[in-house]
Amino acid sequence: MNYWIRELQLPGDYEGIAAVWNEVLAEPKTAESLADEDSKMYEKGQLHHGSDGRLQGYDRLRRVAVAGDGRIVAYSTIWRAPWTPPGMMFHEMVVAAKEQGNGIGTELARISTEWAKQHGADTLGGRIWDDDERSMAFLQKRGFEVERRSWQSVLDLSTGEDPSSAEDVAVVERLEDEGISFLSLADLPPGEDTLKQLHELETGTYRDIPGYQGDILPFEDWLKWSLKVDGYAPERVIIAAYGDNPVGVCNVIRNEETGGMYHEYTCVHRNYRGRGIALAMKLLSVRLALREGAGYLRTDNDSLNAPMLAVNRRLGYKALRGSFRMIAKLGAANEAASVVASAGVEGDA
Repeated sequence: MNYWIRELQLPGDYEGIAAVWNEVLAEPKTAESLADEDSKMYEKGQLHHGSDGRLQGYDRLRRVAVAGDGRIVAYSTIWRAPWTPPGMMFHEMVVAAKEQGNGIGTELARISTEWAKQHGADTLGGRIWDDDERSMAFLQKRGFEVERRSWQSVLDLSTGEDPSSAEDVAVVERLEDEGISFLSLADLPPGEDTLKQLHELETGTYRDIPGYQGDILPFEDWLKWSLKVDGYAPERVIIAAYGDNPVGVCNVIRNEETGGMYHEYTCVHRNYRGRGIALAMKLLSVRLALREGAGYLRTDNDSLNAPMLAVNRRLGYKALRGSFRMIAKLGAANEAASVVASAGVEGDA
């Protein structure tokens, strides 16, 4: 069968892109969610080089591969955001399983890598599932190495029963006795001041995440890409507060396609760690998910984030497959690409 690679034709391509993405994503996308993501994007990229000569700014290049019958059989996006580390671009690509081995990925990788070189990028990053031997071989052949690993975990709620123990419940009660209150974003005064408090709290913990890269998200970008993501609702943002000050936050989003929920981000201020606040918020997120009839709660954590992994295991989360973050210097990556992408990785601190 013949294939050709072309620029995106939107909105018509959204359905085909979602279909091919969903062959590999843990949390499926829809044409509507892809369109919503695009609506948040800049209209024109702005790339430049800093005083150290390394690439900065933001831009992206997207392509699809189309079969002779008009089906989209592959999707590729290479990008950098304003907060991406200097010199780096990230490449995500997926080729439909039945179409792999026909050279589509190699050609999309070549196009993307040439674009990155033209703009002066010196490093490429990407992700693959840790059980995808074919993608690993593809990347290693092109100079990629494993930089770090993340784990995906899920809590099965299909029975509708609360898996928490009496000991877990006692943690919430103890914290309330100590002056910690638990509420949702919907309970706080509406407006920018409240949101800026949460922005300061959350972004202040980013560099505590093992393997975190890049700059801190500015307020407006944080609103779009961290807080108000697809599936967000103020009632699903659980907050731990001491007096008027938020000291912990757990943002849980809902996937209407699957009926499940996902931990977008969980954090506790450094001065309040070690008291069980993260455990309490995770427990409250389980109750929230049960009230909404969710069939599961899913999360991703860096393999070195021992405290959060311990909280998840205590509540009954089961480890699923993980993902590798891959990295290559462009000089070594002749046709570098991340053949498949995983969803929600590093979403939970």
